[in-house]
Amino acid sequence: MISPSELRKTLYTAVLSDVLDSMGYTDQAMRPFVRPLDETLVLMGRARTGTYVSTYSVEDGENPYELEIRLIDDLKDGEVAVLGCDGPTERVAPWGELLTTASMARGAVGCVTDGLVRDVSKIRKLEFPVFHGGIGPLDSRGRGRMVEMDRPIKCGGVLVHSGDVVFGDIDGVVVLPEAIADEAFRRAMEKVTAENHTRDELRAGKRLADVYAKYGVL
Repeated sequence: MISPSELRKTLYTAVLSDVLDSMGYTDQAMRPFVRPLDETLVLMGRARTGTYVSTYSVEDGENPYELEIRLIDDLKDGEVAVLGCDGPTERVAPWGELLTTASMARGAVGCVTDGLVRDVSKIRKLEFPVFHGGIGPLDSRGRGRMVEMDRPIKCGGVLVHSGDVVFGDIDGVVVLPEAIADEAFRRAMEKVTAENHTRDELRAGKRLADVYAKYGVL
């Protein structure tokens, strides 16, 4: 079995997207506006989902962060908070430095949201992979509220279930459904090997048509 560290080091979103396409899963790449805070970091982990909706007030005495606190405190090693905010949005900003710090303490390995993030310089210093739908200074209080956790969500245009594998890098984010993730990773490792052979022969001067006919990758 291939270790998560080897998968993270070897694979990349483009090859995973190609493999998912070949398996009939053609809607697994998040929309292009979902971008990494730090393009040098690679994210891979199991999704824990949360759904946000827009709000416009907070009642006296209520805790508008109650459910998101519950999700963050329940994160486990290797998990990724995936927060659907019906983005792109100018109002809903679920992520910042303190949630990053709390998530790292639980062993989580990243966050993906189609909402806004803030405290960018502090998060970058922590080297915690965060993929976002925009940057802004807003607090979510009175603007957005998590209303569900661990339910299927749409994030960046992709249906995500808790337990799905989320993989992100400089090219974006792909989501591997839990039931087919292992097979997709196996095929992706094979495709990387074929691409390496293709690259070597192209560098040696072979014609692209001939190399494509031999390996079937492009």
